[in-house]
Amino acid sequence: MAPRLFLISCLWMCICLASSAQSSHRYDIIIDELLPDPTPVVGLPNAEFIELKNISATAYDLRDWKISNQTSTAIIKKDFILKPDSFVVICPVSDTGAYSAFGSVIGLSGFPSLNNDGATIILLSPEALTIHAISYDKSWYQNEIKSNGGWSLEMMDAKNPCTGYGNWKASIDKLGGTPGKKNSVDGVNQDIQAPSLFRTYTADSTTIIAIFNEPLDSSSASSALNYQIDGDLGAPSSALSLPPLFNEVQLTLPFILKSNMVYQLSVSNLSDCSGNLISSLDKVKAGLPSSPDTMDIVINEILFNPATNGYDYVELYNRSDKIADMKQLYLANQNISGSLINIEQLSSSPYLFFPGEYYVFTENGLWLNQNYEVRNPDKVIELSSMPSLPDDHGNIVLADQMKKKIDQLEYDHKWHFGLIDNEQGIALERISYDKPTQNPENWTSASSTSGYGTPTYQNSEFMEHQLAKGTISIMPGIFSPDDDGYEDNCLIYYQVSDPGYVANITIFDASGRPVRYLAKNAILGLNGNFRWDGLDDNQKKLSIGIYIVMTEIFNLEGYTKKFKNTVTLAKRLK
Repeated sequence: MAPRLFLISCLWMCICLASSAQSSHRYDIIIDELLPDPTPVVGLPNAEFIELKNISATAYDLRDWKISNQTSTAIIKKDFILKPDSFVVICPVSDTGAYSAFGSVIGLSGFPSLNNDGATIILLSPEALTIHAISYDKSWYQNEIKSNGGWSLEMMDAKNPCTGYGNWKASIDKLGGTPGKKNSVDGVNQDIQAPSLFRTYTADSTTIIAIFNEPLDSSSASSALNYQIDGDLGAPSSALSLPPLFNEVQLTLPFILKSNMVYQLSVSNLSDCSGNLISSLDKVKAGLPSSPDTMDIVINEILFNPATNGYDYVELYNRSDKIADMKQLYLANQNISGSLINIEQLSSSPYLFFPGEYYVFTENGLWLNQNYEVRNPDKVIELSSMPSLPDDHGNIVLADQMKKKIDQLEYDHKWHFGLIDNEQGIALERISYDKPTQNPENWTSASSTSGYGTPTYQNSEFMEHQLAKGTISIMPGIFSPDDDGYEDNCLIYYQVSDPGYVANITIFDASGRPVRYLAKNAILGLNGNFRWDGLDDNQKKLSIGIYIVMTEIFNLEGYTKKFKNTVTLAKRLK
């Protein structure tokens, strides 16, 4: 062998030996692109792939490295040196030829399947250490059209590999992806967001699992002194950051949790893998669940006739003092014989449902947020499918894992308020938690002032105690709509004694001429307000002076009441 070739061969062998012997570290090699759904084909081969990128300063031999989707694991069986700042495409062995035109390729027997809408993909070192893991879903595309297939998911900033959704989007390359080369969306995307404590669940009576919204720095996450249980009970005896995503921490307690007692977990001094220190959103509930009895959790609100291209939803409310685990609960329909069909589990993993909480279940949380006021987005849980909810009448059942019925509702569209012409997009709300679920008098349409639905918070028609009678009040008595941020609007507050009231509000000038029809047949909640901005029906500014607010409320039982209030429209002196 020629001396030059011999020298090159020796150097290459040294690199291989050094890289195989050197310990790998978290994020040395990352998953920075994947194609879960290759059809319809845009320009790439009709085959799934995962792309790895070496972002370290060390060359690694990938022999015996593993790719897993938590169900199946494939092992790289050959030597392949992945140099710093270089890429390799991992795909099924049968598709190696199709991807070889794009650069370096490793074909795997038993390549772990990539689910189209949601999976966890893990890269493991030969020592079985988690080097990188991602848990993606369709929302990561940030493009509804591209999420339907043919386009790869690309990481934007490889220097922030532990950031999830916010650091990924659909490829913008004309082929639909960039296997073997720099990503088309590559750029600076700094992680400046502090981590937050999302929720907890209990593995057993002495173990709490704390879940965060992103991966944590393992050293700070594994310090037991960074956690406190209800202040008095002190810190756990140990804390362990859990792979593969490192966004969960296992806390072992020096005491036994009492069943259905609600504890508070507080955290401090924790940072994410970008160094951002947790500040707010550092406290959540914790507790040991038990099995709910009948009516402990009730069906509280239901949308069964959504607007065109919309989605049904069901809201549940925990009216008991018990903590439930939604992994043990199911929504279903009931057939004629009383058997449960179309059964859907509320959560595939432990998920605690505390007393006094509302949770909403739907197939599309984004649509729900875009069309209703969702005050607690973290209380919306997406299901892959919902039980059947026909537009005219149907049923919905809440059951436990033994098929015991916790609550059930057979609804009818005739329960909507009688003056509603178009029921589309209007939710049915439960009036009282304590009255029977199946009582038609305990259900009515969500108020128009609430946006025809109140997912994740108290119903607009909720009634706990009987109120005195209808009242109308106006604040402020003098307002100046000059857009200076101070008393620019007149607010007309109402309060009624029962659900089912409708309001008409007309504004008159001092001469008795109507200048603004503010509300026409508006369905009222039990309380709320209307806003007048000082404009007439043509959106023109009105003159300063005294105006009369005439409000009429009525219901289908024939009760009618009129209110007359005055307000002064003024102009602030400069």
